[in-house]
Amino acid sequence: MAWYGTSGYGSGWLANKRGGGMSASRERVIKALNHKEPDRVPLDLGGTAVTGISASALTRLREGLGLEGGPVKVHEPFQMLGMVTDDVRRALGVDVVGLDGEGTFFGFSARDWKPFTLFDGTPVLVPGGFNTELNPDGSLYQYPLGDKRYAPSGRMPAGGFYHDAIERQEPFEPEGLDPEAWVADMAHVLTDEELRTLEERVRELYVNTPYAIITSLPGASLGDIAMVPATHAPHPKGIRTVEDWYMAAALYPAFFRQALQLQCEIAMENLPLLQQAVGDRIVALFVSGTDFGAQHGAFISPKMYREVYMPLHKRINDWVHARTPWKTFYHSCGSMVALYDAFVEAGVDIVNPVQISAVGMDPHELKQRWGDKLVFWGGGIDTQGVLPFGTPEEVAAQVAELIEIWRPGGGFVFNTVHNIQAGTPQENLLAMYAAFERAR
Repeated sequence: MAWYGTSGYGSGWLANKRGGGMSASRERVIKALNHKEPDRVPLDLGGTAVTGISASALTRLREGLGLEGGPVKVHEPFQMLGMVTDDVRRALGVDVVGLDGEGTFFGFSARDWKPFTLFDGTPVLVPGGFNTELNPDGSLYQYPLGDKRYAPSGRMPAGGFYHDAIERQEPFEPEGLDPEAWVADMAHVLTDEELRTLEERVRELYVNTPYAIITSLPGASLGDIAMVPATHAPHPKGIRTVEDWYMAAALYPAFFRQALQLQCEIAMENLPLLQQAVGDRIVALFVSGTDFGAQHGAFISPKMYREVYMPLHKRINDWVHARTPWKTFYHSCGSMVALYDAFVEAGVDIVNPVQISAVGMDPHELKQRWGDKLVFWGGGIDTQGVLPFGTPEEVAAQVAELIEIWRPGGGFVFNTVHNIQAGTPQENLLAMYAAFERAR
């Protein structure tokens, strides 16, 4: 497949006040990503699907900031994430914006908005493909492509805050596992239409906003468990349950490794296409959301990572570093200290969410051991305990303490540990950002 962009990358001469060229936010983020201490710590909110905020929490934040406007849009319905708009970015001093298409985990587009009320009473807007009809038990189903002719692929329990994937795995025989069919439900080569849309949007963001831009590499999130149930696919093939997928590396190693290899091939085909569409306008590339860590340690051995994942990650990172100024962004929850050395060897630049509440993830140690090699994008406050359940004073104190740890020498972008959850009190949200403003 060939695709040819229509524009060059010479828009940097435009006035900084319009966002073209090296704005303060872009320069700030680029310095931090290159392990240089910028004028202040950069801030991200909503730049990616793992650095965002639930729609109900965003509604309370907007109210606390005194921002007017209609209901928040739920741009990612699987996690029920709210769309962070420019008035929020300006109010908080956010430095990052995401470049994404309209796709969602359920396969329908984030457009054609319609009203819906969340279980906690928050009015929002949801995409046209979003099912708003409650089941008799009060739960809510979502359907692949928003089409009720197919079996539901997601379920939000009554009173819940986001959807659980419905595992629709059909019985299989090990000898019948087909990695090509499995991957066909997971990733695809970017289409001409998708590339034109990315080119148009990145040009608009680069010229008309001051933010550093991050985008994702389709196909590169190898074996990402969030994608395994294939909530977007009408009839997903092969291994589709969480339990079976995690065991597949040992039970069906040939299938498992070939499936990851095929995903990587798609990612490698997408890299030059993406580069042609976005050029040097982005600063970071979201490569992987594959989780390798649990609360008490990594659930993949360093040996398995080095043998199976690392060669593929290194191939992607080497291509990016040889041909672009982009930095590569890898998301993995949990305790990652056993794998960070291998990440460095693989050429990973940025790690997220930096789950400081997990075993071994002490910020002082992380900064000392890897602060000159890895950028910590996250780790700004504990979202398992302090942010949702602490007092505003405790929230402010932790933010100030962590910024003092992470700031020296750059290599830090402030964000919460993963997405801000629905039940987070408004006063704690305001305390967090007020403390960031004072300490940054």
